[in-house]
Amino acid sequence: MGSGQVTDWQGKHVTVAGLGVSGIPAAKVLHGLGARVTVVNDGDDARAREQAAELEALGVTVRLGDGATLPEGTELVVTAPGWKPDKPLFTAAHEAGVPVWGDVELAWRLRELDGREPAPWLCVTGTNGKTTTTQMLASILEAAGLRTAAVGNIGVSLLDAVLGEEPYDVLAVELSSYQLHWAPSLRAHSATVLNLAPDHLDWHGSMEAYAKDKGRVYEGNRVACVYNVADKATEDLVREADVEEGCRAVGFTLGAPAPSQLGVVDGILVDRAFVENRQKNAQELAEVSDVRPPAPHNIANALAAAALARAYGVPAKAVRDGLRAFAPDAHRIAHVADVDGVAYVDDSKATNTHAAQASLAAYDSIVWIAGGLAKGATFDELVAASAKRLRAVVLIGADRALIHEALTRHAPQVPVVDLDRTDTGAMLAAVREARRLAVEGDTVLLAPACASMDMFVNYNQRGDAFAQAVSELGA
Repeated sequence: MGSGQVTDWQGKHVTVAGLGVSGIPAAKVLHGLGARVTVVNDGDDARAREQAAELEALGVTVRLGDGATLPEGTELVVTAPGWKPDKPLFTAAHEAGVPVWGDVELAWRLRELDGREPAPWLCVTGTNGKTTTTQMLASILEAAGLRTAAVGNIGVSLLDAVLGEEPYDVLAVELSSYQLHWAPSLRAHSATVLNLAPDHLDWHGSMEAYAKDKGRVYEGNRVACVYNVADKATEDLVREADVEEGCRAVGFTLGAPAPSQLGVVDGILVDRAFVENRQKNAQELAEVSDVRPPAPHNIANALAAAALARAYGVPAKAVRDGLRAFAPDAHRIAHVADVDGVAYVDDSKATNTHAAQASLAAYDSIVWIAGGLAKGATFDELVAASAKRLRAVVLIGADRALIHEALTRHAPQVPVVDLDRTDTGAMLAAVREARRLAVEGDTVLLAPACASMDMFVNYNQRGDAFAQAVSELGA
C-alpha cells in the first residue's frame, strides 16, 4: 500500500478481519478515505448482525459467519489484533502476496494524513503492568502541560487519536503482543518492555515467538529503549533491536541505579539517565510514597513511566506531580477495607502467575484467595516464591486443584481451604473462610493467578464480588 495519503486509498479493496472495538473503527475510517471495504467476521450472532447493519448503512460490505475466506480482489487485510496468525484467511493473504496490518499499523500509517505533524509515540508493553504504566505516563505528561492521551490496548482507539481534529503533543501507547505482531512499521520515540513471563502461548505458539513480538516495540526507537534491570530478557530484547543511531538503553531498578538507570535510594525515585554527568549526578524525581499503591511492582511501573517521560524531556517536577495525581484503575491491588485489624485487598486483575507473584510480594502475612481458569499455567514457581508469606490459602474456581497440588509440594505447612464451587456465590464463602483464618495484621488478598471466566463475566465482576463480600462481613 502507499504512504497513507487520502489519494492512496481511493478504490482500494481492503478486507477488515473482525468486528468489535478495532474492526468497526478501521472499517469506518477506511470507507471514509474512499476504500472499498469488506468486513469478514467468524460470528453471526445478534450483536454481530446489529454491528453489520450499522456498517452496511454506510456502504460497507459485511460477511458474517465467514472469516476464513479472502474476498476476491483484496489488496490489504486489516485485522483485529486477537485473530491468530495461523487463520486460513491470513494463509490465503500470504499466498496471494497481500499484506496484513493490525489496527496499530493502520494508525501508524495514517498519522501523517493531510500532511499533519504526527505526535510522537511513547510505547509500553510487557506481560504485566502495561495499563497502569501507560496511565501513569499520561498523567506525568499532562502534569508537564502536554496534550496527551493513554491509547491503544488500553481501550482508547489509536485511530481516533491520530485522526482527531485537535492534534496531540505526544501519545502514551499501550501495546499488546497481538498488536505488535501485526505492526511491522511501528517506530516509537521511546518504548519499554516492562517484564516477560509466559502468557498467550496458545496464540503465539512458543515463548520465543511471544518474546519476539514483544521486542518489536524497540525496533527503530529514536531516543530510549527502557528495560527492566531485574528481568534480563527485556535487556536482551534491547540488545537485539535495530534502533536509530544515538538511541540509548535505559534501565529501571528497585535498587540504587547505576549510570543510565532510574532507581530508588532511601525512599526516593531518582534518575541517573537523563541528567548531565550521569556518572556522578542524580536527579530526585519523587518519593516512593507518591506512588499509589507503593507495592514493589507498582514502583517499578512508576520508574518505567518516569523513564519514558524523561526521555521525552519532561522535567522532574512533572514526574512527581503526575504520580501524585494518578489514581489506579479498580481491581489493581486496591485496598477495599480493614475489618478487625485485617486488610482486604482486591487484585482481581492478577490473572496470571507473574502478576499474582508481584502482588503477593507486596505483603508479609497473607491469606490468599486464588483460583479460576489456569490457561495452561503451572504454579510451582509462584508458590515456592511466596510460601513464606502465606498464612493460609482459600481456593475457588475450575482449576484450583493445580494450585492445591503446587501448595502440597512447596508449602505443605500452609492451611488450605478448597471450596468445591464455581458459582458466583463462592466468593462470599471464600471471604468468610479467609476472615476465619486471618489474624490481626494480616492481609486477605484476592490475587487469583487465573482468568475469571469459569465463574464471572470478567475480572472486574470478580473483584466487585470480592468487595461486596467484604462489605457484608460487618453486616
